[in-house]
Amino acid sequence: MRVIAGRFRGLTLEPPAGNQTRPVTDRAKETIFNILGSRFGTPGLLPALDALDLFAGCGSFGIEALSRGAARCVFIEKDRRTLPILKSNIARLRCGEEARIGVGNVWTMRLHALMPARFGLVFVDPPYATTSDALRVVELLDRIAPALTDDGVIVLRLSATAPQPTNGAMRNAVCDDVRDLGTMRVLFLAKRPGADSGDASSLE
Repeated sequence: MRVIAGRFRGLTLEPPAGNQTRPVTDRAKETIFNILGSRFGTPGLLPALDALDLFAGCGSFGIEALSRGAARCVFIEKDRRTLPILKSNIARLRCGEEARIGVGNVWTMRLHALMPARFGLVFVDPPYATTSDALRVVELLDRIAPALTDDGVIVLRLSATAPQPTNGAMRNAVCDDVRDLGTMRVLFLAKRPGADSGDASSLE
């Protein structure tokens, strides 16, 4: 597992031992970031946005975002076995305040406690076993969407066999792109027009 492009290109990331994470292949990660670069009009790179990496694992998505131009990234992980590896990978970047780590259960935590208040990019990469309940995933996306900037993007990674949240079920988010990459399905979501972006209580 390595950083593919940008200022940290070639840096090898230490993965957690065992089956604690769902490693994303270099090819799939490159495809995801190519799509993001196209969406933001910065091919191969990202604008200087604030990113949020939920269910961060070893930090692969958030670190790639920082490498490609994101201004800051907040990493959220709860697994006590994984956290030391996440911290080690981030320490190797020597990027100071650009990277922050929070410890918490994403399914239940109060997202409004995170700073900054608005994110241009949010990665949501939950353990596959926790995503069989589509309603649970929809509720999480609806809590995240108000924290997006107006042109912000949520990247949700699921098993290709998991139930897919539908636009009709979501109040605040809308899916506008779906890609099947091997055994995984990646959804790209935006904030639904008219979704409340100012009420912090909606993020609790």
